[in-house]
Amino acid sequence: MRVLIVTAVPAERDAVVRGVGATAPEPAELPVPGGVLHRLSPAPPTGPPLTVDVLAAGVGPAAAAAGTAAALTAAAVARTPYDLAVSAGIGGGFTIAGPATARPVAAGSVAAGPATTAPSTAGPAAAPPAAARLGSVVVADAIVAADLGAETPDGFAAVTDLGFGTVEHLPPAPLVAAVAEATDAVRGTVLTVSTVTGSAERAAELLRRHPRAVAEAMEGFGVAEAAAAQSVPALEVRTVSNAVGPRDRAAWRIGEALEALTGAFATIAPLLGTWTFDPEGTRQ
Repeated sequence: MRVLIVTAVPAERDAVVRGVGATAPEPAELPVPGGVLHRLSPAPPTGPPLTVDVLAAGVGPAAAAAGTAAALTAAAVARTPYDLAVSAGIGGGFTIAGPATARPVAAGSVAAGPATTAPSTAGPAAAPPAAARLGSVVVADAIVAADLGAETPDGFAAVTDLGFGTVEHLPPAPLVAAVAEATDAVRGTVLTVSTVTGSAERAAELLRRHPRAVAEAMEGFGVAEAAAAQSVPALEVRTVSNAVGPRDRAAWRIGEALEALTGAFATIAPLLGTWTFDPEGTRQ
């Protein structure tokens, strides 16, 4: 099992390395186009050998896509392809949501389904996800480009509404469920944005358009898009450092979120060692 974990900045990379490295020797540093891989080989409890490469690719979806694509391509050329790509780091959580009935629901939206059901096939009667509190772990069951599209007289139109591309990638549902259970994580949509939300109005608008959103960050869709181009399944794991909405730096808990990220990957790494994937990204 070979896993590529992509973060934005070195502090996130180091937090992930500390977590994965809890059961591994010191990481090796390997130069790749566009960065340096930190390679770890933790001993899985069962299953095939596990290799985890961690890369800080830069901030934003473009940097994340470029770094991920370069690492995936280098591995494929070397005939050591990755089985899974993971976008990891800290992010903003939709922490202000109240009870499920208080979350805004857009007309025609689809609510959350069972743990093993992708969002696009969920039943309309299911409740939206819980709010992601500061310091909590979030696992994406949908990775969505929230601001990829166009402003129109009728409001925002996603690029898919314009007849182009995609705005959503769905991680393997069984893996999402297993990781969420192991880390006591909130599951839901994680939004990728190029401009971080800084107002209550925009936070409310994002929730109106994406009622299952639990967090926003800047890299997940880039990682997932690059992975999809090479038929590699993708996952996104975040820990919440701040609330999505008005920027209040005094309320940010970056240190605590990084510690939570380390703890999450200390739990996730042994789990990944028990998984293999078929070409459809499902567990064998």
